[in-house]
Amino acid sequence: MTQSIILAVVGVFLVTAFTNVLATLKTILISKKIMNPVYFLVFVDAMIFATIITKMTSSKGIHFTIAYALGKAMGVFIGGKIEDRLAFGIVEVDVFLNNKSKMIQIAEKLRETGYTVNNFLARGHNGDKRYKVEVVIKRKEFKVLEDIMDACGIHNPTLKIKNLSQVNGKITTTKIKTV
Repeated sequence: MTQSIILAVVGVFLVTAFTNVLATLKTILISKKIMNPVYFLVFVDAMIFATIITKMTSSKGIHFTIAYALGKAMGVFIGGKIEDRLAFGIVEVDVFLNNKSKMIQIAEKLRETGYTVNNFLARGHNGDKRYKVEVVIKRKEFKVLEDIMDACGIHNPTLKIKNLSQVNGKITTTKIKTV
């Protein structure tokens, strides 16, 4: 392979990875109903896709196809990492505990931090008493909940995590104090 072909193959890989990052972000934004940036992302993705396909169909050999496929895979990986960093969305987390005092301790600490918290007596396996702490938080603040549980001596609790599309009313979904 000549140097120009190697550069073209590397270019196809990088550009394809970039467009797949855009496509991954587009999917995430659509699922969270954040539509305004999606139109721009689709336009840019379509322009790049048309250019890449033209390059691939006019070339000989499988190296451009392999570069394209590897770029797609790398784009999904990078897009997933970016999504983890952005952590769009709101989740409802239910923490199930056997110890009532630990349940109260976690609930109070979450309230002090600024979250809206509900706690309940529940029945677990075989009807045994369990205690439930319910909190609605931004996904990017999930680490705050983990830190509070850790500070209260709770490690590996049973958690139920549900994605929410929206929250209405007097529910506070973000911390107002640093932990």
